[in-house]
Parts: sequence; C-alpha cells; structure tokens
Amino acid sequence: MTRLILASASPRRGDLLNRLGFLFETIPSGVSEALDAPLPPEQHVLEIALRKARSVASRTSDAIVIAADSVVVVQNTILEKPRDAGHAVAMLTMLSGETHQVFTGLVLVNTLTGRTHSDVAVTQVKMRDLSAEEIDRYVATGDPLDKAGAYAVQGLSAVFIESISGCFYNVVGLPLTKFWSLLHASAGESPWAFISPGVTAPDLLGQNT
Repeated sequence: MTRLILASASPRRGDLLNRLGFLFETIPSGVSEALDAPLPPEQHVLEIALRKARSVASRTSDAIVIAADSVVVVQNTILEKPRDAGHAVAMLTMLSGETHQVFTGLVLVNTLTGRTHSDVAVTQVKMRDLSAEEIDRYVATGDPLDKAGAYAVQGLSAVFIESISGCFYNVVGLPLTKFWSLLHASAGESPWAFISPGVTAPDLLGQNT
C-alpha cells in the first residue's frame, strides 16, 4: 500500500491523524518558511505548504506526502509564530476583541503519479476582549510560543474564543474535511484504506490534542 508521510513537525497535526487511526510516517521538511516578497494569505500558505511537500517528496518514493501551513490574519496583517514572549503579547493584543481569519494551505503530493493536489481552508474566529493581565498570564504559560497567532484553540486560550465559523480543526492546524477529500483524489481510493483496521470512534478533543 502507498505510504502516507506527514511533512510536518507539528504535534497537533500528527495527533489529529493518529486519533483518526491513519497509518503514517513523519518526516519534517526542514525548509525555510521565509518568502522573498509578501503574498496574499491564500498564496502565502500554499507556497509554504508546497515547499514542504516537494522537499519531502524529493526524498521519498511510493508515498503520498502531506504538508500544511497555517497563519492567522487580522486587520490585513499575517501573524505566524511569535518570535518571543513580547511578540506573543503584541499578537494577542491585536487579536483581542477582533474577528480574525485562520488560513491553512494543504498540499498532497503523490510520488508515484507525480500529481499534486492542494486547497486552502479559511475559518473565521471571534476573540473576546482580553485584559492585559489575561494576556500576560497566558503568555507566561509558554503555550502560545509555537502557535500561529500566539494561541491554541484547543488549549488554555479556548476561554478567549467567542465563536468560530468554519472548520474548527482548521484552527487546530489541519482542516480534516478538506484533507479527506484531497487524500481521496490523490490516492484514487477511499481514505478508509489508510486507517488502521479495527479503529474505534476517535476522541479528537481528548487529552494531548
């Protein structure tokens, strides 16, 4: 059977696939995520995801390589991962009381056929007004320091979120409905073929998500 390879070091994406029962390997791409020039959010996330997928695909065979990249966009500003705690505070201050968008570019490369399938998911997220104390205490936990937009909807910052319109799992880092559709198109067979036999109904919001 064709292997699935996740070209990402993100524990959240890997955990979602694990909880769904997918059989896959993880090979971080190690590519630079710096762009030569600013791009609109849709193109930004697709470009980075494509780099990741192609880098890993070039080193593997008989595989479908899965790559994703997520950013938060507020007031026409793209927020990636914060550089440090001060940067995280600045990001959360921007997001406080605002509706922002989470963009995820998803790319699958089939190394057998040479075909690439891609899509972009967009989710609207409304964050309530946050006090400076709340932001400081949250940042002090260290939770936001490796997250796009400096928050994790499945973590402590869940109490900051008033509403979500669109795919919840996109905000976590992997839009599962789009992933399922792209995997079906890339593999030419049902994604159920890649799920471990006997898998039980998963708890996607359980411990360690």
